[in-house]
Amino acid sequence: MKNGYSTNQSGILYIVATPIGNLEDITQRALNTFESVDLIAAEDTRHSGLLLSHYGIKKPFFALHDHNEQQKVNVLIDKLQKGLSIALISDAGTPLISDPGFHLVRQCREVGIKVVPLPGPCAAITALCSAGIASDRFCFEGFLPAKTKGRCDKLTSLLEESRTMIFYESTHRILDSLADIQKIFGAERYIVMARELTKTWETIYGSTVEKLIDWINEDLNRIRGEIVLVIEGTSILSDRGDISPQATNLLERLSKELPLKKAAIIVAESFGYKKNELYQYGLTHFKE
Repeated sequence: MKNGYSTNQSGILYIVATPIGNLEDITQRALNTFESVDLIAAEDTRHSGLLLSHYGIKKPFFALHDHNEQQKVNVLIDKLQKGLSIALISDAGTPLISDPGFHLVRQCREVGIKVVPLPGPCAAITALCSAGIASDRFCFEGFLPAKTKGRCDKLTSLLEESRTMIFYESTHRILDSLADIQKIFGAERYIVMARELTKTWETIYGSTVEKLIDWINEDLNRIRGEIVLVIEGTSILSDRGDISPQATNLLERLSKELPLKKAAIIVAESFGYKKNELYQYGLTHFKE
Protein backbone atom coordinates (compact mmCIF):
# COMPACT_ATOMS: atom_id res chain seq x y z
CA MET A 1 0.00 0.00 0.00
CA LYS A 2 1.46 3.37 -1.01
CA ASN A 3 1.05 6.70 0.70
CA GLY A 4 -0.43 9.59 -1.22
CA TYR A 5 -2.78 9.62 -4.16
CA SER A 6 -2.89 7.16 -7.00
CA THR A 7 -4.78 7.82 -10.22
CA ASN A 8 -4.88 4.15 -11.20
CA GLN A 9 -6.69 2.38 -8.39
CA SER A 10 -9.08 3.25 -5.59
CA GLY A 11 -7.99 2.91 -2.02
CA ILE A 12 -9.57 0.56 0.52
CA LEU A 13 -11.86 1.37 3.41
CA TYR A 14 -10.98 -0.72 6.45
CA ILE A 15 -13.56 -1.12 9.23
CA VAL A 16 -11.45 -1.53 12.35
CA ALA A 17 -12.78 -2.59 15.75
CA THR A 18 -10.98 -1.01 18.71
CA PRO A 19 -10.92 -1.93 22.43
CA ILE A 20 -14.02 -1.21 24.52
CA GLY A 21 -11.87 -0.69 27.60
CA ASN A 22 -8.80 -2.86 27.95
CA LEU A 23 -6.21 -1.65 25.44
CA GLU A 24 -4.70 -5.13 25.28
CA ASP A 25 -7.76 -6.22 23.30
CA ILE A 26 -6.44 -4.49 20.16
CA THR A 27 -5.51 -7.01 17.46
CA GLN A 28 -2.18 -7.12 15.70
CA ARG A 29 -4.00 -6.85 12.40
CA ALA A 30 -5.65 -3.62 13.56
CA LEU A 31 -2.27 -2.15 14.51
CA ASN A 32 -0.78 -3.20 11.17
CA THR A 33 -3.70 -1.57 9.38
CA PHE A 34 -3.26 1.70 11.28
CA GLU A 35 0.40 1.72 10.26
CA SER A 36 -0.39 1.13 6.60
CA VAL A 37 -3.37 3.37 5.85
CA ASP A 38 -3.11 6.99 4.77
CA LEU A 39 -5.87 8.36 6.96
CA ILE A 40 -7.97 7.40 9.98
CA ALA A 41 -11.63 8.46 10.09
CA ALA A 42 -12.56 8.65 13.76
CA GLU A 43 -15.67 9.50 15.75
CA ASP A 44 -13.65 11.53 18.27
CA THR A 45 -10.15 12.33 17.05
CA ARG A 46 -8.87 13.30 20.51
CA HIS A 47 -10.14 10.10 22.10
CA SER A 48 -8.77 7.89 19.31
CA GLY A 49 -5.51 9.83 19.36
CA LEU A 50 -4.85 8.46 22.84
CA LEU A 51 -5.19 4.89 21.56
CA LEU A 52 -2.79 5.41 18.66
CA SER A 53 -0.37 7.32 20.85
CA HIS A 54 -0.33 4.39 23.29
CA TYR A 55 0.98 2.22 20.46
CA GLY A 56 3.31 4.86 19.03
CA ILE A 57 1.34 5.31 15.81
CA LYS A 58 1.09 8.71 14.13
CA LYS A 59 -1.47 9.16 11.38
CA PRO A 60 -3.62 12.05 10.18
CA PHE A 61 -7.21 11.99 11.43
CA PHE A 62 -10.49 12.89 9.81
CA ALA A 63 -13.46 13.58 12.11
CA LEU A 64 -16.52 11.50 11.17
CA HIS A 65 -19.38 11.44 13.65
CA ASP A 66 -23.18 11.37 13.84
CA HIS A 67 -23.52 15.09 13.24
CA ASN A 68 -21.42 15.36 10.09
CA GLU A 69 -21.32 11.92 8.46
CA GLN A 70 -23.81 12.54 5.66
CA GLN A 71 -22.12 15.85 4.80
CA LYS A 72 -18.57 14.44 4.86
CA VAL A 73 -19.09 11.10 3.11
CA ASN A 74 -18.37 12.54 -0.34
CA VAL A 75 -15.07 14.01 0.90
CA LEU A 76 -13.90 10.58 2.03
CA ILE A 77 -15.22 8.89 -1.11
CA ASP A 78 -13.18 11.33 -3.19
CA LYS A 79 -10.04 10.52 -1.21
CA LEU A 80 -10.64 6.79 -1.61
CA GLN A 81 -11.24 7.11 -5.34
CA LYS A 82 -7.96 8.99 -5.67
CA GLY A 83 -6.08 6.10 -4.06
CA LEU A 84 -5.93 6.83 -0.35
CA SER A 85 -6.75 3.98 1.99
CA ILE A 86 -8.70 4.82 5.13
CA ALA A 87 -9.34 3.09 8.46
CA LEU A 88 -12.74 3.79 9.97
CA ILE A 89 -12.92 3.53 13.76
CA SER A 90 -15.38 4.52 16.49
CA ASP A 91 -14.65 5.60 20.04
CA ALA A 92 -14.77 1.97 21.16
CA GLY A 93 -15.84 -1.37 19.75
CA THR A 94 -16.96 -2.16 16.22
CA PRO A 95 -17.87 0.78 13.95
CA LEU A 96 -21.50 1.06 12.77
CA ILE A 97 -22.83 -0.86 15.82
CA SER A 98 -24.75 2.08 17.35
CA ASP A 99 -21.93 4.24 15.96
CA PRO A 100 -21.31 6.23 12.75
CA GLY A 101 -20.19 4.72 9.46
CA PHE A 102 -23.26 3.28 7.75
CA HIS A 103 -23.55 6.03 5.14
CA LEU A 104 -19.85 5.82 4.29
CA VAL A 105 -19.84 2.03 3.93
CA ARG A 106 -23.02 2.04 1.86
CA GLN A 107 -21.67 4.71 -0.47
CA CYS A 108 -18.39 2.83 -0.86
CA ARG A 109 -20.21 -0.29 -1.92
CA GLU A 110 -22.41 1.65 -4.35
CA VAL A 111 -19.41 3.15 -6.17
CA GLY A 112 -17.31 0.00 -6.10
CA ILE A 113 -14.75 0.88 -3.42
CA LYS A 114 -13.46 -2.17 -1.58
CA VAL A 115 -14.55 -2.45 2.07
CA VAL A 116 -12.51 -4.72 4.35
CA PRO A 117 -13.88 -5.46 7.85
CA LEU A 118 -11.49 -6.36 10.68
CA PRO A 119 -13.20 -8.33 13.47
CA GLY A 120 -12.66 -7.34 17.06
CA PRO A 121 -14.27 -6.07 20.26
CA CYS A 122 -18.02 -5.43 20.44
CA ALA A 123 -19.77 -4.67 23.74
CA ALA A 124 -23.03 -6.35 22.67
CA ILE A 125 -21.35 -9.67 21.86
CA THR A 126 -19.06 -9.50 24.89
CA ALA A 127 -22.09 -9.04 27.16
CA LEU A 128 -24.09 -11.78 25.44
CA CYS A 129 -21.42 -14.44 25.76
CA SER A 130 -21.10 -13.80 29.50
CA ALA A 131 -24.81 -13.44 30.33
CA GLY A 132 -25.82 -17.07 30.61
CA ILE A 133 -28.88 -16.38 28.47
CA ALA A 134 -29.63 -18.27 25.25
CA SER A 135 -27.24 -17.06 22.56
CA ASP A 136 -28.27 -19.21 19.61
CA ARG A 137 -30.82 -16.57 18.52
CA PHE A 138 -30.63 -12.93 19.52
CA CYS A 139 -31.43 -9.44 18.29
CA PHE A 140 -29.52 -6.22 18.91
CA GLU A 141 -31.81 -3.23 19.49
CA GLY A 142 -29.23 -0.53 20.24
CA PHE A 143 -30.33 2.29 22.54
CA LEU A 144 -33.93 2.51 23.69
CA PRO A 145 -35.68 5.84 22.96
CA ALA A 146 -34.88 8.59 25.44
CA LYS A 147 -38.49 9.53 26.24
CA THR A 148 -40.84 7.34 28.24
CA LYS A 149 -43.58 7.01 25.60
CA GLY A 150 -41.18 6.10 22.81
CA ARG A 151 -39.39 3.67 25.10
CA CYS A 152 -42.63 1.96 26.16
CA ASP A 153 -43.84 1.79 22.56
CA LYS A 154 -40.58 0.13 21.54
CA LEU A 155 -40.70 -2.36 24.39
CA THR A 156 -44.34 -3.16 23.67
CA SER A 157 -43.40 -3.97 20.07
CA LEU A 158 -40.93 -6.53 21.49
CA LEU A 159 -43.34 -8.20 23.91
CA GLU A 160 -43.54 -11.38 21.87
CA GLU A 161 -39.87 -11.44 20.86
CA SER A 162 -38.61 -14.93 21.66
CA ARG A 163 -34.97 -14.19 20.88
CA THR A 164 -32.57 -12.83 23.48
CA MET A 165 -32.58 -9.02 23.25
CA ILE A 166 -29.53 -6.80 23.65
CA PHE A 167 -29.69 -3.08 24.41
CA TYR A 168 -27.20 -0.33 25.14
CA GLU A 169 -28.10 2.14 27.87
CA SER A 170 -26.62 5.20 29.53
CA THR A 171 -26.03 5.82 33.22
CA HIS A 172 -28.53 8.66 33.51
CA ARG A 173 -31.38 6.72 31.86
CA ILE A 174 -30.86 3.17 33.11
CA LEU A 175 -33.27 3.30 36.08
CA ASP A 176 -36.04 4.86 33.98
CA SER A 177 -35.50 2.24 31.30
CA LEU A 178 -35.55 -0.61 33.81
CA ALA A 179 -38.78 0.75 35.29
CA ASP A 180 -40.36 0.70 31.84
CA ILE A 181 -38.97 -2.77 31.14
CA GLN A 182 -40.60 -3.97 34.35
CA LYS A 183 -43.86 -2.27 33.41
CA ILE A 184 -44.00 -3.80 29.94
CA PHE A 185 -42.18 -7.14 30.31
CA GLY A 186 -43.14 -7.81 33.92
CA ALA A 187 -41.15 -7.91 37.16
CA GLU A 188 -40.07 -11.53 36.68
CA ARG A 189 -38.35 -11.19 33.29
CA TYR A 190 -34.72 -12.28 33.60
CA ILE A 191 -32.16 -9.66 32.67
CA VAL A 192 -28.40 -9.27 32.84
CA MET A 193 -26.74 -5.89 33.23
CA ALA A 194 -23.12 -5.78 32.07
CA ARG A 195 -21.24 -2.64 33.06
CA GLU A 196 -17.76 -1.34 32.21
CA LEU A 197 -16.88 -4.48 30.27
CA THR A 198 -13.13 -5.30 30.12
CA LYS A 199 -12.38 -2.41 32.51
CA THR A 200 -11.30 -2.33 36.15
CA TRP A 201 -14.84 -2.09 37.52
CA GLU A 202 -16.40 -4.64 35.20
CA THR A 203 -19.67 -5.92 36.68
CA ILE A 204 -22.01 -8.55 35.26
CA TYR A 205 -25.18 -9.05 37.30
CA GLY A 206 -28.20 -11.15 36.38
CA SER A 207 -31.58 -11.35 38.06
CA THR A 208 -35.23 -10.53 37.55
CA VAL A 209 -35.92 -6.94 36.56
CA GLU A 210 -37.44 -6.21 39.96
CA LYS A 211 -34.44 -7.57 41.87
CA LEU A 212 -31.99 -5.82 39.52
CA ILE A 213 -33.62 -2.46 40.28
CA ASP A 214 -33.40 -3.16 44.03
CA TRP A 215 -29.75 -4.18 43.67
CA ILE A 216 -28.91 -0.96 41.85
CA ASN A 217 -30.71 1.21 44.40
CA GLU A 218 -28.56 -0.30 47.15
CA ASP A 219 -25.54 1.39 45.56
CA LEU A 220 -25.92 3.81 42.64
CA ASN A 221 -22.24 3.37 41.80
CA ARG A 222 -23.40 0.11 40.22
CA ILE A 223 -24.73 2.02 37.20
CA ARG A 224 -21.69 4.16 36.50
CA GLY A 225 -20.06 3.71 33.11
CA GLU A 226 -21.03 2.00 29.86
CA ILE A 227 -23.99 -0.38 30.21
CA VAL A 228 -25.30 -3.31 28.17
CA LEU A 229 -28.61 -5.01 28.98
CA VAL A 230 -29.22 -8.60 27.89
CA ILE A 231 -32.87 -9.62 28.29
CA GLU A 232 -34.28 -13.11 28.03
CA GLY A 233 -36.77 -13.51 25.22
CA THR A 234 -40.36 -14.30 26.02
CA SER A 235 -41.36 -17.91 26.37
CA ILE A 236 -44.99 -16.84 26.28
CA LEU A 237 -46.96 -18.28 23.37
CA SER A 238 -49.09 -15.45 22.16
CA ASP A 239 -51.98 -16.79 20.15
CA ARG A 240 -55.35 -17.38 21.76
CA GLY A 241 -55.06 -21.15 21.64
CA ASP A 242 -52.12 -21.15 24.09
CA ILE A 243 -54.22 -19.70 26.91
CA SER A 244 -57.65 -21.17 27.29
CA PRO A 245 -60.56 -19.18 25.82
CA GLN A 246 -62.21 -19.19 29.24
CA ALA A 247 -59.16 -17.52 30.80
CA THR A 248 -58.73 -14.93 28.07
CA ASN A 249 -62.43 -14.10 28.05
CA LEU A 250 -62.46 -13.56 31.81
CA LEU A 251 -59.27 -11.52 31.61
CA GLU A 252 -60.78 -9.29 28.95
CA ARG A 253 -63.98 -8.76 30.93
CA LEU A 254 -62.18 -8.02 34.18
CA SER A 255 -59.72 -5.66 32.49
CA LYS A 256 -62.63 -3.41 31.53
CA GLU A 257 -63.43 -2.89 35.21
CA LEU A 258 -60.03 -3.32 36.89
CA PRO A 259 -56.39 -2.44 36.21
CA LEU A 260 -54.90 -5.11 33.96
CA LYS A 261 -52.41 -6.23 36.61
CA LYS A 262 -55.20 -6.84 39.12
CA ALA A 263 -57.27 -8.68 36.52
CA ALA A 264 -54.26 -10.86 35.65
CA ILE A 265 -53.79 -11.83 39.30
CA ILE A 266 -57.41 -12.90 39.64
CA VAL A 267 -57.38 -14.96 36.43
CA ALA A 268 -54.02 -16.52 37.32
CA GLU A 269 -55.39 -17.69 40.67
CA SER A 270 -58.51 -19.09 38.98
CA PHE A 271 -56.86 -20.96 36.10
CA GLY A 272 -53.33 -21.67 37.29
CA TYR A 273 -51.48 -19.48 34.78
CA LYS A 274 -48.62 -17.18 35.72
CA LYS A 275 -49.91 -13.66 36.32
CA ASN A 276 -47.06 -12.21 34.23
CA GLU A 277 -48.08 -14.35 31.24
CA LEU A 278 -51.63 -13.08 31.47
CA TYR A 279 -50.51 -9.48 31.96
CA GLN A 280 -48.33 -9.63 28.85
CA TYR A 281 -51.17 -11.27 26.91
CA GLY A 282 -53.48 -8.44 27.92
CA LEU A 283 -50.99 -5.76 26.92
CA THR A 284 -50.65 -7.35 23.50
CA HIS A 285 -54.29 -8.16 22.74
CA PHE A 286 -56.52 -5.70 24.54
CA LYS A 287 -56.96 -2.12 23.43
CA GLU A 288 -56.95 0.59 26.06
